[in-house]
Amino acid sequence: MKGETMPDRPRRTAGLRCEDARSIARDALAASGVGKHLVNDVLLVVSELVSNADRHAGGVSDFRVVPLAGCVAVEVSDRSSSFPRTPGTPLDVPGGFGWLLVNRIADHTEIRPSAHGKTITAFIPLSATP
Repeated sequence: MKGETMPDRPRRTAGLRCEDARSIARDALAASGVGKHLVNDVLLVVSELVSNADRHAGGVSDFRVVPLAGCVAVEVSDRSSSFPRTPGTPLDVPGGFGWLLVNRIADHTEIRPSAHGKTITAFIPLSATP
């Protein structure tokens, strides 16, 4: 998991919408035989990371869902160098909960800065309870 090299997979990024990202994720999961009990968790992480890239970071610049040994990696790159934060947002202010959800579902997350933004990878364990 951590530090594991992600194999190169076909990607789609230009104008990527959450709906398209979820479809790509479903196809990747079906092709790899990942258990159905994990699909909703992976799709929730995909939706959160892609929508946050659109809303806060200039859009998705790269996207992959890769089954690895013991986990599924969801990788989203965007055009912002700002890292996500878990704000102490009051309950009456909308938003701010997506990053918390991603980190509750994922075993761990990695954020890697780049010259053109950042890449966030969430590793969702295959051992999640069905």
